[in-house]
Amino acid sequence: MQNVRSNQQLVVMSDFRDADIVRRPPFDTVTIAFHWATALIVFAMFMTAWLHSQAHDPGLKSMLLQTHRSLGITVWSATVARLAWRLTNAQFPPFPVRMRKHHRRVVQASEYGLYALLLIQPITGLSDTILGGRAFNIFFWRIPPLMLPEPALRYAFEMAHLYGAYAFGLLVGGHAAAALIHHFLLRDDVLQCMAPVITVKRREQEYLSTGVLRSQQR
Repeated sequence: MQNVRSNQQLVVMSDFRDADIVRRPPFDTVTIAFHWATALIVFAMFMTAWLHSQAHDPGLKSMLLQTHRSLGITVWSATVARLAWRLTNAQFPPFPVRMRKHHRRVVQASEYGLYALLLIQPITGLSDTILGGRAFNIFFWRIPPLMLPEPALRYAFEMAHLYGAYAFGLLVGGHAAAALIHHFLLRDDVLQCMAPVITVKRREQEYLSTGVLRSQQR
């Protein structure tokens, strides 16, 4: 009886290694660095925007708005550099074998939407500022008024920036939720490909212990 159980354990372990331990290669180091740097900047941008809406002190509001603008310029520049890298030297893992075509299309559409908003949002925000016809600060530089005020056009860019922020928040939230679902529920290597420091040892042990327990209960 013990020999039968041992053979069943070996079969479970062998099947698991054949199917899941041979994992996809991760993204290249530069792409991973761009991804997590962008994630931190975007989080900081949302925080400064929210804090600005809640603040009442004029000095604090001005500092938060200056920080928000500066982060916008930073993330726009980083996105341009990231796209240049993506089109030249980036290395991407293939889609998971189990991912269906319609799922792949959704993932690609979400990715393109994020790139588009990473480029568009700083432009609409900066346009809103410039069309106000007043001096403003970016990083430590004081930018003089670049044009006379254009209230109607400024309002259009202000609304575009606002609704773009809502769309951006939905996409970012969906992106993060999908990564967590893949990691904790589907238990595949989607998150690991972008965060190689996340090992699969814990999941392998969990799978094996579950498989062994099931084999013993048969």
